[in-house]
Amino acid sequence: MKLALVTFFFTVTLVHAADVAITQDELIRRTQELYDAIVPGNQAPWKKYFADDCIFADEKGRILDKPKLIADITPLPAGYSGTIKIVKAQSRIIGNTAILSYDTDETETIFGQNLKARYHVTDTWLQRNGNWQIIASQTHRYYEDPAMGKADPKKFADYIGTYELAPGQTRSVTAEGDRLFVERNGKKEQLFPERSEIFFRKGVEGRILFRYADTSKVDALIDRRNNEDVTWRKAK
Repeated sequence: MKLALVTFFFTVTLVHAADVAITQDELIRRTQELYDAIVPGNQAPWKKYFADDCIFADEKGRILDKPKLIADITPLPAGYSGTIKIVKAQSRIIGNTAILSYDTDETETIFGQNLKARYHVTDTWLQRNGNWQIIASQTHRYYEDPAMGKADPKKFADYIGTYELAPGQTRSVTAEGDRLFVERNGKKEQLFPERSEIFFRKGVEGRILFRYADTSKVDALIDRRNNEDVTWRKAK
């Protein structure tokens, strides 16, 4: 009986010894260690914190297993540098599973010129045999408006009018001084110039282009989304 109790308590002790708690602060620390290793191409943290059977989905749409992920960690070229900082982190830690969801602010310097980007990442950590590792990670990049260009208000007269997608489906383009607007179903939005004939709406991915026909007159408004076009033909 005593031997059975000793065996039972020994087994329970081993089980609990294998259960290693983790905190949000520790998850953030490890994750920041991963990002700090990118510029020098240090693969060690990536080998340590990613499970052998992990799935890694990046902002480019690539799905990588661990060997491909590790091979992707190489030093930045000469003249390139940068930092990635974790912000707005949230976590859910339940049993042997932890989810860390956060934004990253990236600054990349290319021969003295600074570029910035923002991403959102969700990592799923799994504890196995007392070891916490990332089993799945997914990243997407936040949309950013393009750099503002200059419009030519003299061309606004070419753009103004009503454009039709299908019977009963129209949108209108109007101008107020040096500002251009598009309106549909009572929703009026300003068009900001990227180039003289290419515009965007703030916070809306895609472009609005005005197409000139062979007659040198605008015959269509092109709503370009993800490199695919929806054509609204000019009705009047």
